Amino acid sequence: MYGLLTDVRIVEGASFVAAPYCALSLAQLGAEVIRFDAIGGGPDFHRWPRAEGGGSFYWEGLNKSKKSVAINLSDPRGRELAVALVTAPGEGAGLFVTNYPAEGFLSHARLAQRRPDLITARVMGRIDGSNAVDYTINCAVGLPMMTGPADRPDEPVNHVLPAWDLLTGATAAMAMLAALRTRALSGRGQEIRVPLGDVAAATLGTLGQVAEVAVSGKDRPKLGNELFGAFGRDFVTADGKHLMIVALTSRQWSGLVRALRLTDAIAALESELGVSLADDEGLRYQHRERLDPLVAAAVAAEPEAALSVRFEAEGVCWGPYRTLSQALVEDPLFAPGNPLFSPVAHTSGHTYPTPGFPATFQGLDRGMPVRAPRLGEHTEEVLARVLSLPGHEIAALHDAGIVQSPEGRP
Repeated sequence: MYGLLTDVRIVEGASFVAAPYCALSLAQLGAEVIRFDAIGGGPDFHRWPRAEGGGSFYWEGLNKSKKSVAINLSDPRGRELAVALVTAPGEGAGLFVTNYPAEGFLSHARLAQRRPDLITARVMGRIDGSNAVDYTINCAVGLPMMTGPADRPDEPVNHVLPAWDLLTGATAAMAMLAALRTRALSGRGQEIRVPLGDVAAATLGTLGQVAEVAVSGKDRPKLGNELFGAFGRDFVTADGKHLMIVALTSRQWSGLVRALRLTDAIAALESELGVSLADDEGLRYQHRERLDPLVAAAVAAEPEAALSVRFEAEGVCWGPYRTLSQALVEDPLFAPGNPLFSPVAHTSGHTYPTPGFPATFQGLDRGMPVRAPRLGEHTEEVLARVLSLPGHEIAALHDAGIVQSPEGRP
């Protein structure tokens, strides 16, 4: 957790992945992020994966370094508290991250009547306000029909990674910082709407996939584990280990050819085809049906340990296939020496490696990640400090069931 945004206060009213990921990114850069949570937890409070005792590892991960105020949002007095938190004064305040509907008591227009310079980052499914989540956006833009075995062209394959949620959250965080910069220069607030659908469509356009289909009129076929447009695939070693081998650049390709002792065989193939496979990654993709058997036979002739030595010496781009449990033990990414992770004791009762912000600011102390709060853990502190409510008023709100702390009334 870096101390770069310590003068910034963000209020989050959100659930699931994209909007909480936006606020998490800013919290890990040092911003104070105050969540208002429904008493008893929102729709994602118990999401899987869960600990045996019922605590959600998912919720703990997305809400690190945040504060929680538990409010009865079904009561008008509770909704007024949420609005007051969002619009509370302060030079670095007036920042709101949400995935609530664009209309209603948390609409930007209504909130801006209380604080005209308010900045709202609103994560949405689609720009027209219709309902959508990562998986429904992914299937709508065609990616599951490009993914999976080549011999099953009509069978969609969903991706396990919620890519659009994560990209949308990161886009919303970047947009909020840009809006904050604009407000510092002009005093002007604004609402930023960041739909998952637009992020997905823009990404496919940026990667050339929209142009590919628009110009050719043809969809990209399923390729199994083949890398599109270059040389790359999974291969099996003599001891049954699966390796992903990729050669995007000429240097990576020449290193692979040397490491597998295929110099003569590749030269003969190039002479036959009348091409130089080192010059163009596209040629390696075009002729993959001839190259794959050569590489597969060379990899299958030796165990992983012997290949890995030569691969590293020749600068080959490769990686072993692992389960996550294997990676936690074997990959340096998760090793104790990686400052990205620190052991943190969480409210689920478990202590486990917990990541901080993934970028490294050279010369700055990364700091320890801070566990996610218990529901309502900061109710009294936030209401007193941010809204200047006296103790007797906070106690009355507790008595009326409008707010709650983890242990009940203080």
